[in-house]
This record gives sequence, C-alpha cells and structure tokens, in this order.
Amino acid sequence: MKKALIASTALVLTAGVAAADVTISGYGRTGVIYYEDAAGRGLGGEGSNETQVISRLRMNIDASTSSDQGVDFGARFRLQWDQNAENEGQLNAGKLWVTSNGFTVEVGNIDTAFDSAGLMYASELGSYDFSAGGNPLGDFFAYESNSLADPEYNGVRVVYSVGDLTVQASYVDPDQSGVDYFDIDGDGIIDAVSTEGRDGKEEIGFAVDYVWNERLELSAAAVLNGNGFDDNDQYFVGARYAVMDNARIGLNYYDNGDVYWINHEDNDLGKTITLYGDYTLADGLTNIEAYIANNSGDWDAKETDNSFGIGVNYDLGGARLGASLQRDYNERVTADMGVRFDF
Repeated sequence: MKKALIASTALVLTAGVAAADVTISGYGRTGVIYYEDAAGRGLGGEGSNETQVISRLRMNIDASTSSDQGVDFGARFRLQWDQNAENEGQLNAGKLWVTSNGFTVEVGNIDTAFDSAGLMYASELGSYDFSAGGNPLGDFFAYESNSLADPEYNGVRVVYSVGDLTVQASYVDPDQSGVDYFDIDGDGIIDAVSTEGRDGKEEIGFAVDYVWNERLELSAAAVLNGNGFDDNDQYFVGARYAVMDNARIGLNYYDNGDVYWINHEDNDLGKTITLYGDYTLADGLTNIEAYIANNSGDWDAKETDNSFGIGVNYDLGGARLGASLQRDYNERVTADMGVRFDF
C-alpha cells in the first residue's frame, strides 16, 4: 500500500512537471560608449574615463502552465548584469500573471501601463536602444530588472487585447504594508522613513494602443502620482505611419510632470515633442534611424531646447550591429557602437 501511494504521488508530480513550461530568454550586448562629461552625468568622479566598454547580460526565467478550464498561469524572474553597476547579477523581484479570453492580470514587480505604451520609446537608437532626448523625462514606476529598493512594493496590472487594440491599466503601491520603507540616500540600505517630497502615494497608469491597417500605429498613456510623488502627473500621445514598406515616420508628445528621475528633485521638465523615423535600405538588412526633439522645460544644467540623434542597425540574423551619435539638452554628446544578440 505504501509503495502504491509513493508511486501514485510520483505520477502526479511527474504529470505536473510535464504540463508546465519553463523557458529562458533574454539578450546580451556589448560595445563601446563615449560619454562627453562623464563626471557631470554622475558616471564617476573627476577625471572619469569618457570612453568605456559597456556590456549587459539579461536572462528572463519564465514558467507557465494551463488549467483544464483554459486559464493560463505564469511567473517571471529576471537575472541581469550591467557593466559598472553595483549589486548586479542577482534575481530581481518576481511577478505572477494569469490570462484568459484576452485578459491578463499581473501582480508583483509588474510592467506598468505608462512604461509599456507601444510608442513610448520609439525614438531609441543603435544596439543600446538609447535616446538622449526623445524619451520621457519624468519619474514613474517601471518593471525593475534588479532587486527592489522598497521591499513592500506591490503592483497590479490589467491588460486586455482584442485584434489590433490593446488597453491596459496599472496600480502601484510603493509601500503596501504602510511602514514607509525607502532607500533615502541610494546606498542600498533601506531607511524606515519616507523620502522628502515622496509621500508613498499610489501610482495609477493607463495606456491604449491601436494599429490600423498594419500601417498606422496610435499610442496614448497617462500616469498619476508618478513614482509615488503627489501630483506628479504625466501624459503621452504618439503616432507612427509607414509611408512606404521600408520607411516609417512618427511624432510623440510628452507632458513630463515635475520630478526628474535622476535626482528626484522638483524641476520644470516642460513638454517634449519628438519627431522620429527610420528607413531600411534595399538590402533589407541595414536600417537607418533618427530623431529630433524639442523640450520647453527649464532646469539648472539645461543649455538648449533641442536634442537630436542618428543611428544605424545592421541585421546579422539573430543578432545586430548598431551605432548612434546623439546630443542631449545639456549639449553633451554620446556616441556608441556595439553588438546585440537575442536568445
């Protein structure tokens, strides 16, 4: 009887494992980046090297299974290492999800709605997918690739997709226990006091994406109390159109709120308008991309209202070579060249 019980238990466990699906995906990239005024950007002290080899390895560990009723369940951890960053190369905070009939609900370290809007980062260039001035400037929560600074952080995201329409909403409580755990001075040590100006407000985000006739992409998003700062509200709307089969042009508008993500200080970040596009050459492998952005804000280091960049990617099939040259609103130049491969 005991042997029969052990055998039946093993059969149940084996069946459960067989029904589950565990995958590892991600990417690696490496190359050379030139940062004009590296020290001024907070990338090191006085005399820091302006040209450095910068690499990243990202591995997503996904597990999923399906119930007899056709409901899918899953979870994700991420393991990421970034060159020159501290406390890297460890598992991040996880997230769980369930999906059925076009609805998906995520809990934990979620991809937030505002950060997930389809065209939010469409101006990024090169193998490093970087935009010096075309991206949003404000402060808001996003999926954290490394360990969370706030251990009581919890988010919920709901996504509904039908055809070419995707609608999503997210809610993040940076301190669901009410203890106010925050890393005040950025030293990796949790301080049991709320940061000045950040009241632990719950962030609420929304996003809508629609593709019409496979040529016109529309995207809009909003976030309230971005990154837990009271009244740090931000808005985004964007559109991109395929003028030819191998050429696209887009226009994004950002209302950036009041809090700058680098130092969490109040600034007049103004509004940003970004014009961008890309063109694939006749070989079908070389893609040229560029953007120009105008920002109406005013902060101490800002020198100009215009930022711009140009980049190129060459498809190797499963990998790509990329390079870009950009200038930000502080009139600092960034140049990069590298390779990225997905797995």
